[in-house]
Amino acid sequence: MRVLIVQNFDNTGPGQVETALVEAGAELDLRQAYRGDALPANAAGHDAMLVLGGAQSALDDDDHPYLPPLLSLIRDFADSGRSVLGICLGCQLLARAYGGKNLLGAAPEFGWRGVTRTREGAADPMLGAVPDAFTSFQWHDDTFTLPPGAVRLATSPAAENQAFRLGRAAYGIQFHFEADRSIVRQWTSMYPERVAERDPSWRYDVEAAAHGAAADATGLTLARAWVATIPQRAAALQATA
Repeated sequence: MRVLIVQNFDNTGPGQVETALVEAGAELDLRQAYRGDALPANAAGHDAMLVLGGAQSALDDDDHPYLPPLLSLIRDFADSGRSVLGICLGCQLLARAYGGKNLLGAAPEFGWRGVTRTREGAADPMLGAVPDAFTSFQWHDDTFTLPPGAVRLATSPAAENQAFRLGRAAYGIQFHFEADRSIVRQWTSMYPERVAERDPSWRYDVEAAAHGAAADATGLTLARAWVATIPQRAAALQATA
């Protein structure tokens, strides 16, 4: 199992998704696209794709000219039936890649916040692994409209589209389920001005004590559930080789 990971910003690594991938014995191919790492020409050399978050918007082509090629690569993975996971910015890029409209600044949200599954989410292979209502870390300003054919899997008062699926296993997840308490602590210490802009009263220790353990457990469950979708495609590729 070989998984392409596209990183879009400093200190926004795969977190708990990496934990689940390593458990499954996956080979990880990390490309720091925002630093100039080349992206693969197509999906042929990988079984799945993970696109991570970042401070830029999903429409920031001028400052990040790799975004249009990344959109094409996302479509190549998803159209071939490979598993795709876009988190935060990655989610917004997946929506854009398939015709969703990106809405900049329309849904600011920060901190551990509640998320609710939809009825379709309860029956989904990934979202079906967690309870109807759960808490996960949020840090975003933008949102999007669902692309044609997408299935909404989770929602919240701040952002109607918290999770969706396209096709077999192309998932867009707005919330940062990959970010466990150690990652949130790191973000808090490394970006204090940005944190203060979003929540001047933010106290990591208090919030982590109240929500962190449950959110971490939910996040790892979701990560493992997504990773479980990958061997289905890998086996199919081997059978037709």
